Amino acid sequence: MQLHDVHQGIQRRKRRKRVGRGPGSGHGKTATKGHKGHSSRQGFKMNPLSEGGGQPLIRRVPKRGFNNGAFKKHFVVLNLHLLESKFEAGSEVTREILRQRLIVKGQIKDGIKILGDGELTKPLVVTADGFSKSAIAKIVQAGGKAIDRKTGKELTPVSAAS
Repeated sequence: MQLHDVHQGIQRRKRRKRVGRGPGSGHGKTATKGHKGHSSRQGFKMNPLSEGGGQPLIRRVPKRGFNNGAFKKHFVVLNLHLLESKFEAGSEVTREILRQRLIVKGQIKDGIKILGDGELTKPLVVTADGFSKSAIAKIVQAGGKAIDRKTGKELTPVSAAS
């Protein structure tokens, strides 16, 4: 092989196969679909999972374990250091305010959950759908309140169930 032969015959863009364009093309008459049968008919679409009579992959692979995907909760997660930097002392933090200030963008599926990462030095009244135990402890320690949005009850560090 010579150096000038290395890229011989390699094309940058391969031309698409034009089927059904006469006998001279080599793909005329039946347009590579064969004779008769439903796969030769107009509008035929093959199921991409079909394996032609073989056992499908989804049935060949054993099922193991448990998948709770249909019931999984999808929370928008916010940490305390974010609330510390975005809010003044004594202010109220709700879903609507977080949306107005563009802290939470996009769709809120199952609610907003506050996690305890970072320090909180300001007293804030935080209303959310979920809190971690450390977040509740830090909010109360800073002189604020953690309020469950569903029940409207104030949470204390001991009663952190969510």
